[in-house]
Amino acid sequence: MFNIDMEGIDLEKTYDLIVLGGGPTAIGCAIYAARFAMDILIVGKTFGGLIATTHLVENYPAITSISGQGLMDMFRDHMDSLKIPYISDEIRKIERVEDHFKLHSFFQNFKTYSICLATGSDRKKLGIPGEEEFAGRGVSYCATCDGPFYKDKNVCVIGGSDSAAKEALFLAQSVKKVYIIYRGEEIRAEPINKKRVYENDKIEIIYETQIVEIKGEGTVKSVVFDNGKEFEIDGVFIEIGSIPNSDLAKGIGVETNKKGEIKINRTSETNVPGIFAAGDVADAPFKQAITGVSEGVIAAYSAFDYVKEMNIEY
Repeated sequence: MFNIDMEGIDLEKTYDLIVLGGGPTAIGCAIYAARFAMDILIVGKTFGGLIATTHLVENYPAITSISGQGLMDMFRDHMDSLKIPYISDEIRKIERVEDHFKLHSFFQNFKTYSICLATGSDRKKLGIPGEEEFAGRGVSYCATCDGPFYKDKNVCVIGGSDSAAKEALFLAQSVKKVYIIYRGEEIRAEPINKKRVYENDKIEIIYETQIVEIKGEGTVKSVVFDNGKEFEIDGVFIEIGSIPNSDLAKGIGVETNKKGEIKINRTSETNVPGIFAAGDVADAPFKQAITGVSEGVIAAYSAFDYVKEMNIEY
């Protein structure tokens, strides 16, 4: 599950900052913390986060067009140039111990004076019959990961967001036909992507429709609409939003909103002194890689100020 590389990791010392996460927000935070000469460590379940599964990123300043994985390769190179330690592991619990925090993972414990929660989010699920049964056998949450398996076949993308539009555009490069199935009256993609969808002959949008069941025999064969119609399809790609990974934060008393997003102020502070948050797990209304990195950078500076005021003697 995890690739643990403990080279250069001292489990006895207390770090200035531990960043939790593996996406651009976490790495951006760590890069700035390193520039502030903080003693830091990154602990993430998987390096790259959700953006690593994105086919094309075309809205990151100074980079006209790049794959999500390509972007994260650049982040890794920058991180490695600063010799920032990264451990692939999962923190299960955070507790306050006097003037620092103790983080419990699957394999070991870490100590730190401050934390940046950049744990991102996970894909939402439809919660309908057949979804779990056919996961990995026709049901997918990542077109970049699984799209190549559906060459010359018919697939559908569930959702009407910009992400759903980009998934459909990626799939259209290799599949026979893509159906976007959306419960609303008009997809909510960025204008440039909406235009691309409308102009692509291989993409058809089915509006004001929801899927209530996924059916098949071994693999997906069809979906059932809320009007009772059964629709033959080879693959179902679900892109209906995400759920913030904030359970760890809640466990130590960090406040969240009704969506489960961590509440932060303009300096990425939470209600718990020493704990900061940034990116998709936080309650900022606009969630993009660039805004997450910005929040991560602010969190690094806030953590630097927090630790500096502790007057720690090394």
